[in-house]
Amino acid sequence: MTETIPQADPGAGYRAQKAEIDAAVARALASGWYILGREGEAFEREFAAWLGQGRAVGCASGTDALALILRGLGIGEGSTVATVSHTAVATVAAIEMVGATPLLLDIEPDHYTMDPDELAAVLEDPPPGLPPIRAAIVVHLYGQACDLGPMRAACERNGVALIEDCAQAHGATWRGRRLGTLGRAAGFSFYPTKNLGALGDGGALVTEDWELAERIAAIRQYGWKERYVSAMVGVNSRLDELQAAILRARLPHLEAGNARRRAIAAAYDAALADGPIAPPARREGCEHVFHQYVLRTPERARVQARLRERGIGTGIHYPVPVHLQPAYKDRVPLGPAGCAETARAAQEVLSLPMFPELTDAQVERVCAALRALAARG
Repeated sequence: MTETIPQADPGAGYRAQKAEIDAAVARALASGWYILGREGEAFEREFAAWLGQGRAVGCASGTDALALILRGLGIGEGSTVATVSHTAVATVAAIEMVGATPLLLDIEPDHYTMDPDELAAVLEDPPPGLPPIRAAIVVHLYGQACDLGPMRAACERNGVALIEDCAQAHGATWRGRRLGTLGRAAGFSFYPTKNLGALGDGGALVTEDWELAERIAAIRQYGWKERYVSAMVGVNSRLDELQAAILRARLPHLEAGNARRRAIAAAYDAALADGPIAPPARREGCEHVFHQYVLRTPERARVQARLRERGIGTGIHYPVPVHLQPAYKDRVPLGPAGCAETARAAQEVLSLPMFPELTDAQVERVCAALRALAARG
C-alpha cells in the first residue's frame, strides 16, 4: 500500500535538523537557567536582526504576542479592534483576552486577506454602538502579505494602530520589506508547523518602538521591572529557554526552507496549468512563503476524495469562519459586508501538502494526482 503523504509533518522538520536542535537543547539544559535567560535574549536579538526590526520580545505563543501588543498599547475594555473572520481563531481570542471588542471584516476573495476598502469604510464611519476602533490586526494569511498600502494609509488617517499578525508569514515580503516591520508592532507564532517552528508553543512580538517593547517585556512577567515588584498589571507569558535555543538552531535554515516551499509551489502551479482549478493568486510586489498552498474549488469534497485515493493528505484552513463558530456566532459584531466572501471561501478552500522536507518523489506524486484531476475533469 502506498504511504500517504501528510499535509504537514513537523517531525520531518526535526529530523532534518536533528543534530543542531539536539545540541541546542543540550546547551540549554546544561546552562541551569530555564526562564528568560541567555538563549531567549540571544534569540530576540537574532530574530530582530533577521527581520531588520528594532526589538523582539519573546513570549509563550503567537496568541499572547498579539494580546501583549494590545496590552502594551493600552487597548482593552472600551476599545474595538478590527480584524478578519477568515483566520485561526487565535487572532480573535487575543482581542477578547484583553477585554476589547473584535469587529470582524470580510476578505478579498482572491488573496483571502482583509478587504482594505471595508477597513477604510469602518474607520471613516464606525458601526454604531461599538467602542472606538483603536487598532486593526491584519492577518498575512497562508504566507502572503495583505494589501498593506491602503490599510496603512487608512489607519494613519484615523489614528488607529496597525498590528500585523505574522503567524503564517515568517520571511514574506511587501515591496521588498519583510512582513512584521510595517505596522506599529507585529506578532509571530512559533507553533511547530510554522515556517519557523519550535518544538512546542512559543511566540514573539516585534516593534521599532523601544519604549513599547520595554513596557511589554515587563508586562509578560507580571509587570516586573524590579523582581517581585509589579510596576504595572502584567501576565505570565514567557518564551522558555529550551524553545528559544531550538529557534536559534532553526532560524539559519528558514531562508532555505522558504525557498523550498516556493519551489514546491511552482511544481504544483505547473501541474494545475490549463486545468479546472487555478493556482493560488500572488499579490504583485510581494514574496509569498507558502505556509500553506491553498486551492479553491466548489467541488472540494470530490477533489479531497480523489486525492485521498492516491495517498495525498489535505487540510482545510479554515472550515468554519470565526463568526460562524458556536462561541462567537451572533455575539461578535461584523463589518458592513457581513463576511459574505469569508463564508464562501470556507466552503471551498483546500490545502495541499506543504513543508520543506517533502521529497522530490513526493512532490511528483502530488503533481501526478493534480494532473489526473485535470484529465478527468
